[in-house]
Amino acid sequence: MAANNRRMSGKKGAQVGSGGQRRRSLEGKGPTPPAEMRKGHAKQRAAQAKARRAAGRAPQRRGGGRSTSELVVGRNPVVEALREGVPASTLYVQQFIDNDERVREALQLAAERGGINLMEAPRPELDRMTNGLNHQGLVLQVPPYEYAHPEDLVAGAHDEGRDPLIVALDGVTDPRNLGAVVRSVSAFGGHGVIVPERRAAGMTAGAWKTSAGAAARTPVARATNLTRALEAYKKAGITVVGLAADGEAEIGELDALAGPVVIVVGSEGKGLSRLVGETCDVRVRIPMPGGAESLNAGVAAGVVLYEAARRRA
Repeated sequence: MAANNRRMSGKKGAQVGSGGQRRRSLEGKGPTPPAEMRKGHAKQRAAQAKARRAAGRAPQRRGGGRSTSELVVGRNPVVEALREGVPASTLYVQQFIDNDERVREALQLAAERGGINLMEAPRPELDRMTNGLNHQGLVLQVPPYEYAHPEDLVAGAHDEGRDPLIVALDGVTDPRNLGAVVRSVSAFGGHGVIVPERRAAGMTAGAWKTSAGAAARTPVARATNLTRALEAYKKAGITVVGLAADGEAEIGELDALAGPVVIVVGSEGKGLSRLVGETCDVRVRIPMPGGAESLNAGVAAGVVLYEAARRRA
């Protein structure tokens, strides 16, 4: 009898106290959802991208990276940066500093702006932060600049229902020229500026000041490789126009300025690099009856942007 009980206990099936759990575990969970509804499935991603295109919006792209934080050093530079609206995260003030007019103005501007931390620090700490520069007891920390992606500039134009008007800088290393170009792009209804990642000016405090506030509303994109970025623009149907003293056409003759266009400006001394020049659809020159050999990047961009805005009006 004991052996018989052992054989019975080895049989399959629900046992006393199981509550039918095994039986419920075998019940179906309903039909498998289509691939378009499964989270993370390739077909779902494709369907979402199609929906974005149908809505007339480009997919969101990752930005073009961030710059490093920057320090503005000295009483006059700090006050000027705060006056011009340069982004700032922290104002460092030396302990027991002589409270002159510039120090008082810096503190007042920082307080009025809001969002700027005020930190008191001993002189040795400020010396260490600035690597021994003559900080005069005031140091302003500028946060890293968030660069756009080159495709974001085109997407921004399409969102406005307008043809892209973009300026690309090739070999421009002076931040003040970059700031001047940003200001001109904003003034003439452009959609942004693109700069190379290396050997080029970035959005420093100096560029912010020269832009006179335009940098807050005009995006600057950074490209790992400017030539490839221009080629991508060409594939998207955008004409790439290079400025060159020996260009084959004058800006007044260029009908392409009325449509989607990228204006490429080189450095004042060297002009366009070889690869960038070869990538351009057309190279144009600015007539200069006065006999000047060249214009700096900020002035040259402003002249061509005015012509483009005139044709688009």
